[in-house]
Amino acid sequence: MHDMAHAMSNVKPLITRCVCLAAIAAILGACTLGPNYVRPAPPPDTERYAREPMPPATVAADSQAQRFMLNSSIAADWWRLFKSPPLDAAVRQAIANNPTFQASEASLRQSQDNLRAGYGVFFPHIEAGMDASRQHTAALQQSAQKPGTIFTLITLSGTISYALDVFGGERRAVEGLRAQADYQSYLSTAAYLTLTANVVNTCIARAAYAAQVRATEQLIDLQIEQLHLSEAQVRAGTAPYSSLLSLRSLIAANQASLAPLKQKIGQAEHLLATLEGVMPSNVTLPDIDLHGLTLPLDLPVSLPSDLVRQRPDILSAEAQLHIASANIGVATAAMFPSFSLNGTYGAVGSNLGNLPTASGRFWSIGPSATVPLFQGGSLWYGRKAAVDAFQVSQANYRQTVLAAFAQVADSLQALEHDAEALQAEVDAQSAAAEALDLLQTNYRAGLVAYLEVLAADVQFHQTSIAYVQAVAQRHQDTVALFVSLGGGWWNRQRPNGEDKSP
Repeated sequence: MHDMAHAMSNVKPLITRCVCLAAIAAILGACTLGPNYVRPAPPPDTERYAREPMPPATVAADSQAQRFMLNSSIAADWWRLFKSPPLDAAVRQAIANNPTFQASEASLRQSQDNLRAGYGVFFPHIEAGMDASRQHTAALQQSAQKPGTIFTLITLSGTISYALDVFGGERRAVEGLRAQADYQSYLSTAAYLTLTANVVNTCIARAAYAAQVRATEQLIDLQIEQLHLSEAQVRAGTAPYSSLLSLRSLIAANQASLAPLKQKIGQAEHLLATLEGVMPSNVTLPDIDLHGLTLPLDLPVSLPSDLVRQRPDILSAEAQLHIASANIGVATAAMFPSFSLNGTYGAVGSNLGNLPTASGRFWSIGPSATVPLFQGGSLWYGRKAAVDAFQVSQANYRQTVLAAFAQVADSLQALEHDAEALQAEVDAQSAAAEALDLLQTNYRAGLVAYLEVLAADVQFHQTSIAYVQAVAQRHQDTVALFVSLGGGWWNRQRPNGEDKSP
């Protein structure tokens, strides 16, 4: 082992010379082919997402008006604005355990490790090798009449190589890996945003279905009371038997409507279990009442020029554009010669003891070059394909931006129309409740026919269900606005100055 160490110590001067040559070559080879990536410019300064100016607030609905706060900061944990501890607990459970989100984080770590691996091209590659063999040569191999010989051959060598990135192909490749890591980071952010929004929307939907079930059950209880009264009137001969049959039919129809609602509740619970990363049999369901949720009234709205730097789908499309730009540089550099420095030092002998002898030492050092002379047009068209891919990414980026702006415009208008629709449902429910109460009183006094009471019953039930649906829609469109604006992920607090992306 001492002899091996002595032999390898002679490699140090060779390594020093190669490193010096590589440093000089790196300084001289500062040329980087291909376009230098430039981020797409944000849209011109404007405060509009739609053709019409954004109103300062929605109309008051159910005594609540939502105000649009332009150029305000969005909270990273925006779901807490609904002021529901069970809702917050459900979201955090999903963030901690959701397999899809965990897969996106693992993909992010993979891309980051690939980037770290890519940086290795900027350093010399040093290898050591040892080979020992027992060989027998044939007489013809020695061009002699004597028989073949048997001998032992031991080779110990060290090799150093350094790729001279003269035309920047390796630098562009690492630039592409860096953009790929950015792309995975924004995909992870998008998965985080989608997950939180799905949990909140599922909880709201489940609470809305439960509210509809309660409203229907209350109506059925009321109708059963009316049924008892109608039975007594039929026995007394003061009401026709057809009224009793109509009421029984209405009760049966309302009872039949409960089954689909309960099925939807079950589906929402199973979806919530999937989002939280647990089996449906083990899910802990949050106790959330629709009317117990606080509607966020102050809604921050980002400027359009800021939106393109906030939405993860836009940022991921931009990262893909950056990858395509770097690939043009890689394809362009492939059309030019490639250079490297290589050095080898070693010793060969019949045993470890005679390795240090001068007669058994060998070495080599020098540059090497590979020049692509004819590739059948593959390199030329490979570069054209990279340019085409860049143009595809440009178009996809523009389409992503357009879709994002349309989504924000839809969310803002939806909240305006939600408020109008909700207030109309409030008025309709109030009028239907008052009409039903008045007709029931007149029916008991024998002043109206029961068909009028039945019609008012149906109308009140419909307005009650419509009111619950309007409240749920207003909450879910509020969630949609937070999501369309990017969800405030950039405001997340991370210790020690870590990256704010999930």
